[in-house]
Amino acid sequence: MNMKKNISFFLMLFMVVFTFAQKTISGKITDNDGVAIPSASVTIEEPGKDAILAYGITNSKGEYKVTFTSPESNVDLKVKAFNQKPLTKQISNSDQTLNFKMQSEATEIKEVQLKTKMITARGDTISYDLKAFNSKNDRTLADVMKKIPGIEVSTDGTIKYQGNAINKFYVNGKDLMEGGYGTINNSLPKDAVQKVEVLENHQPVKILQDKVPSDQAAINIKLKNSVTMTGRGEVGAGLGEQLLWNVKLTPMFFGQKSQWVVNYKANNVGEQVENEGNILAFGSGWEGRRINAGQNSWLNVENANTPNLPVRRYLMNNVHYLSANYLVNIDKKKEWELKASANYTNNSVERESHSETDYLVNGQAGPRVTQDIFNNFYTDKLKGELIFTKNAKKGFFKNTTSFSQYWNADRAITNRISTSASTNSRNGAEALESPTSSFQNSLSTIIPWKEKMVNVKSYLNYQTDRQTLDIAPASYLEIPGFTPGANAESVRQNFRLKTFEANHSANLGFSAKGWTFTPEVGFNFKSTTLNSSLTNLQNGDYFGYGDKYNNDLTYSTATPYGSLGVNYKGESWMLFANFPVNSNNIKADDPLRNVSKSSNKVTFEPNLFVQYSFASFWKASVTGNINNNFGEINSAYSGYMMTSPNGISVMDSNNPIPQNNSKTAGSRIEYRNPLNNLFFNINYSIGDTKRNLVAAPILDPVTGFTLIQYKELENHSKTNRFSAEVGKYFPKFKTNASVSYSNALTKSDAFLGDTPYLSKNNAQNYGFKLNNTYFSWMSLDYTLSFSRTKQDNIGLSGRLGTNTGFNHNLATFFYPIENHTIGFNWDQINTSDGTRNYNNAFFDLSYQFSWAKKKIDFELKWMNVGNRKVFETYSINDRTNSTTYSKIQLRPSQVMLTVKFNFK
Repeated sequence: MNMKKNISFFLMLFMVVFTFAQKTISGKITDNDGVAIPSASVTIEEPGKDAILAYGITNSKGEYKVTFTSPESNVDLKVKAFNQKPLTKQISNSDQTLNFKMQSEATEIKEVQLKTKMITARGDTISYDLKAFNSKNDRTLADVMKKIPGIEVSTDGTIKYQGNAINKFYVNGKDLMEGGYGTINNSLPKDAVQKVEVLENHQPVKILQDKVPSDQAAINIKLKNSVTMTGRGEVGAGLGEQLLWNVKLTPMFFGQKSQWVVNYKANNVGEQVENEGNILAFGSGWEGRRINAGQNSWLNVENANTPNLPVRRYLMNNVHYLSANYLVNIDKKKEWELKASANYTNNSVERESHSETDYLVNGQAGPRVTQDIFNNFYTDKLKGELIFTKNAKKGFFKNTTSFSQYWNADRAITNRISTSASTNSRNGAEALESPTSSFQNSLSTIIPWKEKMVNVKSYLNYQTDRQTLDIAPASYLEIPGFTPGANAESVRQNFRLKTFEANHSANLGFSAKGWTFTPEVGFNFKSTTLNSSLTNLQNGDYFGYGDKYNNDLTYSTATPYGSLGVNYKGESWMLFANFPVNSNNIKADDPLRNVSKSSNKVTFEPNLFVQYSFASFWKASVTGNINNNFGEINSAYSGYMMTSPNGISVMDSNNPIPQNNSKTAGSRIEYRNPLNNLFFNINYSIGDTKRNLVAAPILDPVTGFTLIQYKELENHSKTNRFSAEVGKYFPKFKTNASVSYSNALTKSDAFLGDTPYLSKNNAQNYGFKLNNTYFSWMSLDYTLSFSRTKQDNIGLSGRLGTNTGFNHNLATFFYPIENHTIGFNWDQINTSDGTRNYNNAFFDLSYQFSWAKKKIDFELKWMNVGNRKVFETYSINDRTNSTTYSKIQLRPSQVMLTVKFNFK
């Protein structure tokens, strides 16, 4: 199905929702004496069906308004209120005003009980009663969040609502973690939580809440007590092939004026705890700019493969992670907040793999390269952050200062065998040192000025990266056109990168009748300086090529711009758009080659989002944007650079400045009905990226080493994506179930040497999740994923391969006696290319005794019962026109005894 047909199909699907005209019923609900009844529920249902089409709640004046869509000629209207007799009336499917008087009816209360609904909705807030979704074995917030309909917790910890990442994570309305919420989600005891609230269309900046809408949702964790001292801890020891240990200590305090979390986690059992502090929610752009600061990793040792498995199955680690977050109100009105955070990571990782790569050359079988890689990765990282915030209806201020320092080092020992190489076996030792310093400061303030708003933003970023890659012996390298010095014992690649970035802007906002217009002017500047040299360590020469293996390049971009922001928020419609005009001035100076290149382009880069809410439960939206990117310094250097021991990269100094133009459009239909616990969403998007440069790697047909180069040629990469997800909670069976499907088709123009081809990748994924707590003696969690990827290199070798994957996880817990739990876990990961099948099964057993009075658990767990030590899989690499069989070392069988407890 081509792109035009796909667009037509989805537009037809999109229009089905609007086949029947919407109808609106409004009016007033009173009692016999004419007194308004607030908080009465008004629902619209199709006759004879137990399905609610729409609902509304009366306000303090007893007024209601319900909008719905139905093909039926008549519908049922039902009104319910406390101490009033329920009322049902069949009405015509038309716009009308209906007022009702309700008859008093005293409610006889036989027992004093309080029963809350599992899911309730009021306005843009959907509340989930946590007790309705947990099982006996759940201990933390994250355990329960994974089971709530409409909410998904990704493998990296990101929380998604209806398929989209949240923009804020609050605890009792305060944003302590500033997006790094993984620590709280993983360590907050579920017993401390009253309910989870989803704040739909959440604008976190209060002064903008009635002026600038948002399409993202936020999560607010409402605790049982306004002042809460809590937290979670674990201490464990065990045996595998070595002595094992695991420590987790996370005390927390949540008060009305202050909050804090201290977190120490350390283990050598394969748990990846060091990423808990990563920023997962970035808030609103009006708050300024925040990033997950990281290294510019240009140089790399050869890395052992990693499997598509839960990290705990293969990670050979020894990690210590310490973090602290603190929030305090510094004024009596509780408008000003000071937040301070810091974290430190010390981690060492071992990794080992065996791979066999078969290359296709000119449509014929090329060399087979067999490689064994053993890695040691060492991470030393320190980060600190200080934030001052005022978020009030009458003004906004936020300044964020952050600093990061890395002292990282990587090692690799490799053995490489090529069936066609003149030297059959090659052994290499590789070492990388990579210290990095990074500093950012972001300021944003919004000041009310009469009926207008003035917003000023400033962002500064400075980072230095030093990297040194050593390879010994030099004869290990066999890259096309590359010959080490005759007496070379080893080779060194030196690299240094300095980056300075400054973004400044000012805008004036004014509002009228739901519309807000924001004209803005700004200036963005970025300058990057690259210095590198590739040297022979024995005699200090550059392989006889002089400056060919040196780089001394400055790449700068200066972009003054003007834009107009347009926002609208009404009862049903929501719109935000931006219409910027950018003057892009790019310059690349290379004094080593007497080359100075520049490009000056004026671009128009609009973006648009429109959302329509209807019939109480439905939302439909469309998006579109145009973006221009003029490359970075990594696409502009002209000297040869050994970015990895298996390849050298270079740009032609005669190539122009890179220019990439991307156009994307998307649509979405969303349904969420808290009355019958049903949630689903459908998404479709298309994209086209046009580039003026294309990578054209030269593959050595003997050794498999590559030289990466670029050609000046217009080329395109086109994408076509469709996804759908349906989730429902069945209260009668205490079951939450969801199914999902996605299809992504990518077509890219590509080169291998001088041979052009079309790279076509089609990836499909089917997913299913089930959580069940129906039986008092058992609970079950099950996830399944089936994927199918077809890779065609049309014009090069045809069908490169079809890779299928099957992945499922079954976790069951049995409760034969009170306070005793027996657990069974089964991970199954299968891959196939149609002829070769690789099946990998993993089993775990556990027994847990709970000391209920002290809220302490004693767990004995046996991981990898079958003692599977390697993982086998098959993969496709379209860029090098190759297929690879991999065998990856896993963690052996291990037994752990762990004590788990709450701090209070």
